[in-house]
Amino acid sequence: MKIDLVGPSYPFRGGISYHTTLLFKHLKAKHQTHFYCFRRQYPRFLFPGKSDREESQFYLSEDGSQPLLDALNPLTWLKVAGRVVRDRPELTVFPWWVVYWAPQYLTMIFLIRLFSRSKIVFICHNAAEHEAHFLKTIVSRLVLSQAHGLIVHSEQEREILKALTGKSRIAVTAHPTYDIFAAAVMPKTSAREKIGLSDEKVILFFGLIRSYKGLAYLIRALPLILARFKVRLLIVGEFWEDKKRYLRLIDELDVQQQVTVVDRYVRNEEIAGYFCASDLVILPYTSVTGSGVLQLAFAFGRPVVTTAIGDFPGIIKDKKTGFLVVPRSPRGIAEAVVDFYENRDGEQMSAQIKKEKGLFSWGRLISAIEGFAP
Repeated sequence: MKIDLVGPSYPFRGGISYHTTLLFKHLKAKHQTHFYCFRRQYPRFLFPGKSDREESQFYLSEDGSQPLLDALNPLTWLKVAGRVVRDRPELTVFPWWVVYWAPQYLTMIFLIRLFSRSKIVFICHNAAEHEAHFLKTIVSRLVLSQAHGLIVHSEQEREILKALTGKSRIAVTAHPTYDIFAAAVMPKTSAREKIGLSDEKVILFFGLIRSYKGLAYLIRALPLILARFKVRLLIVGEFWEDKKRYLRLIDELDVQQQVTVVDRYVRNEEIAGYFCASDLVILPYTSVTGSGVLQLAFAFGRPVVTTAIGDFPGIIKDKKTGFLVVPRSPRGIAEAVVDFYENRDGEQMSAQIKKEKGLFSWGRLISAIEGFAP
C-alpha cells in the first residue's frame, strides 16, 4: 500500500514530532511511505519556550523524511499537496493537535481531495485543545470534518469527535510506547548517581509545565506524603507559564528541601536518568486525551499515578501498573503515593507493565490506519 504522512519530525521538539517520526519508521517497514515534514513550524513569537529545536544526537530523523513544509510559506503547502497528488497514495495521514495548522491543512487537503483519490486520515492527539474556546472548536470541526477516517486514543475522545464532526468512522487505539528509549534503561543506583541523588524515595513530574498538567495539585499533595514518608519530588521540564507561582507555593508549604526543579528542556540523552532514578511518575493532569509522558514512563518500566480522565483509565490497571485518582485532588495523589510505598512492590508493577507492552504497540496503530484504506 502507498501511504503519505504529513507532520512534524526531528529536529523539532515535543511528543507529536516523536510520535510522527516513529510512526514513519514503522509504516515504511511495511508500506511504501513518503514523509513530508516541516522545516519551520511557528514564528518565534508564538513559541513560549526557549527553542523549538532538539539538540539531541540520541534520536535522529528517519531516512527518507522530506522537510519541505514551511508553516509561514503557502507555496510550500502547494508543493507538498502536489507531491502527494503525484505519489497517488491510497491514504494520506495527518496528526492533529492545535488549530494553528488549520490554514495549512485545509489548503493541502482541498487540493489532495480535488486531484487524487487518496483518503484523508487524521490521528487526533487532541480533538479539542486543552485551553480551547468556541472559535477553536469551530475551526477544529471544519478541519476534521474533511477526513475520511479519524483515529483517537480513548472512547471518550471518540464520543467527542462524533459530536464535533458527525463522523462515524473513528478508530480507537492506545498511544504507542516510545520504545526507542528501551535501550537506555539503567539501574536505579546508576541513574541516581548520574543526576546527583542519594538513595532516597523519588517521585517524578516530567514534561512541559502548563496549567492543565496539574502540577500545583502534586505540590499540594507533598506535605501529606511527607507526613508518612520522606520523598524527593523531581520537577523536570521547561515552564511555559509563570514559574514564580509554583515556587511561591513550594515556599508556602515549606517543602523546598524535598523538591528539585530542573527548569529546562531535557535532551533525549538525559531522559533515562530521570525516569530510571524515580520510583513513581506522577501525571496529575486536569485535562488530557493521551500522554507521551505516560508512555515514556512505561518504556522505562515505571508505574504511574494519573488522574482518571482521557485515555488513562483504559491504559492504567489500578494498583497493578499504576494508580488512578480523581482530578484536582492533592489528597488522592498523596494516598496513591503512600499506598505505593506501603503496600506495593515496585518491581512487580514494572514486570506487569512489561507484560502489557503489546497493548501499546505501533503495529496496533498501523492496523487502525490500514483499516481506512479504500
